[in-house]
Amino acid sequence: MRSAPITISVAFVHGILSGVRALGEPCDNYLRHAGIAQELLDVPDARITAEQYVALFQVLIEQRNDESLGFFSRRLRLGSFALAMRSSLSSKTVESAIKRTCQAIELLQDDMRFEVLHENGLTGIGIKVSPNYGADRLFVYGWMMRMLSRYVVWLHGGRIRAYGFDFAYPRPSFSDEYDKMFSGRVRFDQPHSVMWYSTDGLAAPMRRDAVALREFQLQTPRIVIIPRRHDEETSERIRNYLQQVRPQWPDLPATATALHMSISTLQRQLANEETSFQIVKDQLRRDLAIMRLSTSSVPLAVLAGELGFSDQAVFQRAFKMWTGSAPGAYRQKPKLPASTDSSTAHQQAA
Repeated sequence: MRSAPITISVAFVHGILSGVRALGEPCDNYLRHAGIAQELLDVPDARITAEQYVALFQVLIEQRNDESLGFFSRRLRLGSFALAMRSSLSSKTVESAIKRTCQAIELLQDDMRFEVLHENGLTGIGIKVSPNYGADRLFVYGWMMRMLSRYVVWLHGGRIRAYGFDFAYPRPSFSDEYDKMFSGRVRFDQPHSVMWYSTDGLAAPMRRDAVALREFQLQTPRIVIIPRRHDEETSERIRNYLQQVRPQWPDLPATATALHMSISTLQRQLANEETSFQIVKDQLRRDLAIMRLSTSSVPLAVLAGELGFSDQAVFQRAFKMWTGSAPGAYRQKPKLPASTDSSTAHQQAA
């Protein structure tokens, strides 16, 4: 089965770089290593591939020897999170395991503390930072909660979902992207940044061992920083179906028939998810276009046909509307060798 590509808003690129930028470090080399065009950062609607995002995450960590991405006053050297996670292996429940991991993370840095909250049958893991922590590093909340929430799912055996996520800062302009990154209820302007779970769910036995932990860590950082697909949602079912039948691009009635639904039922379920058939279709075509442009030299006329457009000009207009840039801005750029400028990066981190 062909997996639909995932793209990431450029807002999250700014976020992942905000820690090192706050330290005054240049980011051009990191972007080049990840194959991300610098000019895309100036376009609010720009997006990058999931592979580019993962590559940026990895090069920041490896070249700076800092798993905290520059967000903490003390670097978390490579292996820090693995060490913190290993501290949970003798825990009896999921809640005690995540508590031990958070306590270990607290010992490794000075800027972030965790607290356990209880409210109406829910248990929350809250994040607190020191009063002098920079407001330009707000990305750290989402990054840490994504990492810990994926860890909770792994500890539980994949059968738990977060009830919701609270953020102690105003709703950003790209808040719709949070719905893709975080499951359940998402709220801003809250007293604390908290990820909430069913209290009963966190009381489940913890049955993971050292072998399973090594397998989990081999899958990071991708499973930590890339949005999870919710295959039970109607919009995701449509996306998966369209991905499987392309280069055909069936219309709404044909798609409803393929999914064994009436047209009205399909439209109603999409409306409940605050989307529509055309939006889902266009978002898939956008992501496919970005992936193809970033990884190949496919002619625009050929790509337009693959995506179901009548001609190249119609595709180019649609792409500009989706991303704010012409397709040429996404053409594959040569990456720097992995070793290039690494000594410079380590000197900056020192």
